[in-house]
Amino acid sequence: MTFPSPAAPARSSDPAVSSPFISDTIRWLERAVIGLNLCPFAKSVHVKGQIHYSLAMTESLDELLGLLRDELAALVVTPAEERDTTLIVLPHCLHDFLDFNEFLGRADAVLEEMDLEGTVQIASFHPLYQFAGTDVDDVTNCTNRSPYPTLHLLREDSIDRAVEVFPEAEMIFERNIATLESLGALGWAELGVGPESGHAVPTVQTAAP
Repeated sequence: MTFPSPAAPARSSDPAVSSPFISDTIRWLERAVIGLNLCPFAKSVHVKGQIHYSLAMTESLDELLGLLRDELAALVVTPAEERDTTLIVLPHCLHDFLDFNEFLGRADAVLEEMDLEGTVQIASFHPLYQFAGTDVDDVTNCTNRSPYPTLHLLREDSIDRAVEVFPEAEMIFERNIATLESLGALGWAELGVGPESGHAVPTVQTAAP
């Protein structure tokens, strides 16, 4: 497990102070993403210590975009064996899912600006994630619900290699839906994968786009 350098306090915080946010995220990864096998590719990079966790303590979206540029640049110059993927955890901004969803367009624009389309893609997780056409309390939304708003930077090459060894990758989404429906809302709650750092995000949700 690695942490961003505390040399830029406006963007990231001393890991000794802010690591509870990362601990919450790792617990969610281990119990939900890996524990429920929501992503069959996650266990390998987790066990090998190839996930880089970056903590964005800012409330400023402009500063967040700067951190995103830094993390994208760092990912592509670091060997995949050392850093295969990056999770940027956002405990202090974009708590509203609609705002978060809108921000993803700006994040993708950074990919285009850095000429990284086709090299890296940005996936997203949010405590209030809601798929279009679902109710807010639909348990299937939990497939993409994390303790805090989170941006996931993935190498396209790593995705391609993972798909090669998992030929039924297109079935992952359908299988995850079935898993969550079988688990139910109570079962999800019993996993204990929400924030425990004392900085819980709001639970009021507006309609999905």
